[in-house]
Amino acid sequence: MLAVVLAPLLFAAALCLLPEALNLQHRLATNFAPGSQNISYTRSISYTPADSADATAKPPLTEPQPYAPWVINVLNQLVGLLASLVTLIVLSSLKRTQARLREPSIVGEVVAVYRDASKLLLGFIWVTFLQFVVPDTTSFLVGLSSGYALNVLLYFGLLLMIILSALVYGWLYFSQYALIFDGKHSFHALLFSRDLIRKRFFKVATRIAAFVAFWWGYTSLAGVAFFVVSRLLGPVGAVTGFLGTTIFLVDLCVIAVNFAIASLVIAASLRLYQDLRERREAEQVDSAAEASMQPTAQLPRVAL
Repeated sequence: MLAVVLAPLLFAAALCLLPEALNLQHRLATNFAPGSQNISYTRSISYTPADSADATAKPPLTEPQPYAPWVINVLNQLVGLLASLVTLIVLSSLKRTQARLREPSIVGEVVAVYRDASKLLLGFIWVTFLQFVVPDTTSFLVGLSSGYALNVLLYFGLLLMIILSALVYGWLYFSQYALIFDGKHSFHALLFSRDLIRKRFFKVATRIAAFVAFWWGYTSLAGVAFFVVSRLLGPVGAVTGFLGTTIFLVDLCVIAVNFAIASLVIAASLRLYQDLRERREAEQVDSAAEASMQPTAQLPRVAL
């Protein structure tokens, strides 16, 4: 069911990468076409007369690409947005599954999942922004400072920000889950996630680190595998003229693997979130029971 629900996001993300593949195919066809100008520039060797030695050489003409660079940049940003919506769609589908809600047809179920997710879309974007504002700022500063020589003070400052970002990421890890499963919006979702991890931070952080390592490990292996496949299929696509189709299929497979691994991690994180919530509710019940117990009065002394 998750595969069917994620299929629209999968094809939308792959279609966003298709123009870049078509640009690559067009550039390859232009550069290696028989009698092309680029071929004459790269293969011709001749002597230049002395009177024209100071003449300015004209660079080879470049034909315009089918899609402008700004279109490619916008579509790449859209792919990142679609990837971030995977969490919302998967959690919405799992919520309906746990509530035993199911439409008669598969198409109706997909429409129902997206309808439920659309109601939480704005809140999800806001909570996600609040959750990742510190880690994203730290990543931006680290990338900005990579090209500069840092003194010891700035180096330790960046190291402290990285540690702080890791702690913030651990504290706010379940903010999106609190929004979808418990209706906690905005800062209430962040505080609810912090309360769940309180008194058991390192135990929960170890599991979160295992989830993240599993995610990164498998996506990296998938990326390497499909890179090797693309290198093998690339010459075949160039010869047959189907290079754009080949790149599109490889990108489709890569995105499918990433979405599948993300769904597994999200499902495991949901189970951990529900366990923590049950423990928190049990602790609240125990504390309420202890507070309701009144101290017994002393027994009166009876003279014998």
